[in-house]
Amino acid sequence: MKMVLGLSLSMSTPNFLLLLVFVVSATAASSSFTGVHAGVACAPKEREALLAFKQGITGDPGDLLATWKSDEPDCCRWGGVQCSNLTGHVLQLHLGEGGLTGEISRSLLSLQHLELLDLNGLQGPAGEIPEFLGSFKNLRYLDLSGIPFSGAVPPQLGNLSKLHHLDLSTSWVLQQQLHCTDLSWLRHMPLLQHLGMDWVNLGRADDWPYLVNMLPSLKVLSLSGCSLTSANQSLPRLNLTNLEELDLSCNAFDHPVASCWFWNVTSLKHLYLDATSLHGQLPRTLGDMVSLQVLEMCCNRNRLSTETTTLEKLCNLTVVHLDASLSYGNVAELFERLPQCSSNRLQELHLRSINLGGSLPNSMGHLASLVILQLHGNNITGSVPAFIGNFTNLKTLDLSANHLTGHVPSEIGMLGNLTKLDLGHNDLDGLITEEHMDGLQSLKYMYLSDNQLKLVVGSEWVPTFRLQEAVFASCQMGPSFPLWLKSQVDLLSLDISSTGIRARLPDWFCNAFSRVVNLDISNNQISGGVPINMDIMSLEYLYSSSNNLTGPIPQLPRNLSLLDISRNALSGPWPLPSDSGAPKLRGIILYSNYIRGQIPTSICELGLYALDLANNLFEGGLPKCLNMTDMAYLLLSNNSFSGKFPTVLRTCTSLSFLDLSHNRFSGTLPMWIGSFRSLQFLRLNHNMFYGNIPRNITALTNLYHLNLAANWISGVIPPQLSSLTFMTRRYILDPDEIIHGFQVIIGELSIETKRQQLNYRGYGALEIMNIDFSSNYLTGKIPEEITSLAGLVDMNLSRNQLNGEVPDKIGAMQSLESLDLSNNNLLGEIPSSISNLTYLSILDLSNNNMTGRIPSGRQLDTLYMNNPSMYDGNIGLCGPPIQRNCPSNNTSAHGDEKRDENRSKPMSLYFGLGIGYVVGLWVVFCALLFHKALRIAYFLLLDKFYDGIYVFVVVTWKRYVRKADIS
Repeated sequence: MKMVLGLSLSMSTPNFLLLLVFVVSATAASSSFTGVHAGVACAPKEREALLAFKQGITGDPGDLLATWKSDEPDCCRWGGVQCSNLTGHVLQLHLGEGGLTGEISRSLLSLQHLELLDLNGLQGPAGEIPEFLGSFKNLRYLDLSGIPFSGAVPPQLGNLSKLHHLDLSTSWVLQQQLHCTDLSWLRHMPLLQHLGMDWVNLGRADDWPYLVNMLPSLKVLSLSGCSLTSANQSLPRLNLTNLEELDLSCNAFDHPVASCWFWNVTSLKHLYLDATSLHGQLPRTLGDMVSLQVLEMCCNRNRLSTETTTLEKLCNLTVVHLDASLSYGNVAELFERLPQCSSNRLQELHLRSINLGGSLPNSMGHLASLVILQLHGNNITGSVPAFIGNFTNLKTLDLSANHLTGHVPSEIGMLGNLTKLDLGHNDLDGLITEEHMDGLQSLKYMYLSDNQLKLVVGSEWVPTFRLQEAVFASCQMGPSFPLWLKSQVDLLSLDISSTGIRARLPDWFCNAFSRVVNLDISNNQISGGVPINMDIMSLEYLYSSSNNLTGPIPQLPRNLSLLDISRNALSGPWPLPSDSGAPKLRGIILYSNYIRGQIPTSICELGLYALDLANNLFEGGLPKCLNMTDMAYLLLSNNSFSGKFPTVLRTCTSLSFLDLSHNRFSGTLPMWIGSFRSLQFLRLNHNMFYGNIPRNITALTNLYHLNLAANWISGVIPPQLSSLTFMTRRYILDPDEIIHGFQVIIGELSIETKRQQLNYRGYGALEIMNIDFSSNYLTGKIPEEITSLAGLVDMNLSRNQLNGEVPDKIGAMQSLESLDLSNNNLLGEIPSSISNLTYLSILDLSNNNMTGRIPSGRQLDTLYMNNPSMYDGNIGLCGPPIQRNCPSNNTSAHGDEKRDENRSKPMSLYFGLGIGYVVGLWVVFCALLFHKALRIAYFLLLDKFYDGIYVFVVVTWKRYVRKADIS
């Protein structure tokens, strides 16, 4: 199948024949690429030109130019060079796919007789396509594909009027750095048969169909990923009568598929329309394209339909690829629309994820020529039919992720050519016996996971196949370890998780599986120790969680990258040896064991990406040498770690998951916590942290889970919470936002939400956006900015000392499912907008000082029925649903007006008193200032008053002293 993303560029049959013509066409001259040349020696000028070209090559890993030596006078004997036997002129340069690095030297201009130039894959300094390439008047074949060019395609290429083959394709990785806005230079290439411009930006070349229509000799047109916006142009006269291959994949056309101009090109043999956003009914004319051999239209968002289209007459069709394109369908009806020819040539049928329903029909016998049948991810029901054994040409059979039921027929053992069998993720049951597997001698890949199957074979049975990948998860294979697996020495990947094995690992385990790279034996009851000779294995990933394995752990395989022995019975101190023997180890998952003591300093020698030691008996602090800039996951919850917030984490700037909860850490939270810009999950609850929440915690823009509950934190909730931009939108699963390894490392995560401790597997944990500041000593108001966090699912601010009113815009937090503001000092009325929280299932406002009428709403009434105590402890609240009436209707009708009046009275009184005091003071001052007699009388009065007070004090003091002396 052709790769539609430009990852590889395969040569089609027409291209190969064209190249063969050039190779054979040297009738008078044929210099082989091995250096044998029996004709005239090359021209000295051309020899010097080639040596100059070599000087511009800085890398030649394949030694393609090893024979290009200055002491070899005949350049026609050099590798990749082909000359004329009559004249000695260089005619062809085959330098593609050799891994060369360097520049295209202008010295090549001396090769004016050059007919073929293949520089495919040349790597070097980014730059534009050299304009001088348009000077090779005799050039017929030019391949510059895979070269990281940028800038504009030079129109000088139009001077190559004899050109038959032109390939300028780049890679999708380069993001269309090469572009062309005007393709008019194509008019000067009437002999062109192959045009490849994959991933060249042609978004502004709107007239591209008209220009390529002027190339009557064109056989191959490949414009994948060129930012083309439409293919529904009307061509007055179609000249592309020789066109055999058309690739327009990875362009966003987004218009009805039937309106495209190419459906009348009956000469087409290969048609690629993958990921084009085309939609609607496929045209009837598709059924008349009898030359068609390959039809690929995958990944079109399930927007195509075949209701009025049939492929019955397309007897040459060999490949049909419609994955994730069709909008619906019944599998039986669709099979009836496929070729019904007596000599059916259909070999590949890819129909994954297209919502097919129904059962596999008995009438599909006309498809017995199939080599590949892929029906993954549909809604197919019924059983696997017994007649599947008649499809003896099958090499790939994929019926996974459907709703198949019943037993697997033993006739499946008749598929002797089968290399891949995938029946996983269905509802199949019954036994898989030797009869099912004896005839599968070619089998390499076997997937039976997530069914209710049981593998039952004799103890002496030896399979005829040698598997490379085997996935038996959830199939019953125990209780003893399956002995027949001992013969599968070619295995690279083995999954026998949840298979009911209750035994020790056998002595032959490490030797038989020495080539296995990915091994999953988790969720069994495997006991005993880890094999001491596992260092001979090639393991990179070992999953052995949820067993009864004991320690210590021996020296590990050298290539091991991830070690998961969580939920086992490891006990005692750190179980890994000081020299683990695995320098590439990036992840250690040991949660839920019985490991005690401190983390050893030997761990600092590993460049860890993930460390999960949760639910153990560790104590003390983290090693001071722990300086891991690449660490993304650090999960240490439910231990007895102590000390200040670990300063060694300051260098772990790549952290995305940090969980220190349920330990004995203390002290203040550092200001540099805001430097973890990649942090998504921060859990510090149930420790002894105190002080304020650092203000720059709002710099953690990727945060979606923040838990500081059950500490001694005081102060106010930081403002500017709107800076937590990840929480401002409802979570939508986006693979680009998920950090590497999440599904593997965070296999199961316990999150407290809706007053429950819930376990989430896989990506489900990402959907619970959470802020929990409960059980602290926070004061002040709830900041209004918190209402901008529209993606929050759970917010818990209970058991603090918060005051003020609940923000009026609380109803804007549309994703809230749980809101707990209980046990604070909140005042005022409940905002009416709270009734807009339609997802709310938990609401608790109890034990505050809130007043006024309770807002009405069906959602709030339902919540009250489930939790009648949600308003308790607020003596000022009134109205339904609680049994406390609000004031009468008249009073209520004018309630707002009276409240405004009452609020305004104190303000008016204080204002009047202030004005009166100021005015009175100025009246007295002015009277004393301008009336002399009044001023004299005023000061005499003050003197008299002062003298009287003085005499009274002195006399009283003397009497007190006399009495004291007498006593």
